[in-house]
Amino acid sequence: MADLKPLDRPPALADRVYATLREHLRAGRIDRDGPLTEAALAGELGVSRTPVREALARLASEGLVAASGRSYSVPTLDERDVDELYALRRILETEGVREAARNRRTAPAPLRDAVAASVRAHKSGDVDGFIAANAAFRAGWLARVGNRRLVQAIELYSGHVQSLRPLTLADPAVRTTVIAGLQAIAAAIVAGNGNDAARAMRTHLRNAEGALRSAMGLAQPRRVRSAAR
Repeated sequence: MADLKPLDRPPALADRVYATLREHLRAGRIDRDGPLTEAALAGELGVSRTPVREALARLASEGLVAASGRSYSVPTLDERDVDELYALRRILETEGVREAARNRRTAPAPLRDAVAASVRAHKSGDVDGFIAANAAFRAGWLARVGNRRLVQAIELYSGHVQSLRPLTLADPAVRTTVIAGLQAIAAAIVAGNGNDAARAMRTHLRNAEGALRSAMGLAQPRRVRSAAR
């Protein structure tokens, strides 16, 4: 039996349900105002309620959904949430891109392709395409980060606000600023300059926070400036 090789094990159904719901939450494709019930989600996904229950419990532990009686809901962010989430993102993501810039073994093509896709989507007014291109850019630089726990933390805390992207990215002016931020980050990573990458990410996040605060009717942070240099 020396020729036998271990079989690839498919992901557990609960993991697949979790990944699907998480992606829908991050993309803003789940109603923020309505309840999320096990029965309804199980029916839509064509699975039993057990993996849905496990997935919702996992999402709740990450703060991406909130328990409400026998159902769940997408939590509403307030000003303190925005303050805390962006404070964490500034710490985590600036260090993440700094490490990404040090990784010279990974080809920069995914970053360049994602920026180009963002520009095309912006010009055509394709907000969904723009969001998808942004996700591809994030995946591209995160793939260059070797610290798995840092990647997990970045994904967790960015996920809390990514579901609100449709609120901000429908604005062409915001998309223009986002593209400038992506270009600055990509250029620094490709050049291998970690400090420049971290500075570009800090500016990018300040602008993202400012756009979100504006969409939510909140006061602006102290400093918001263009990512363009």
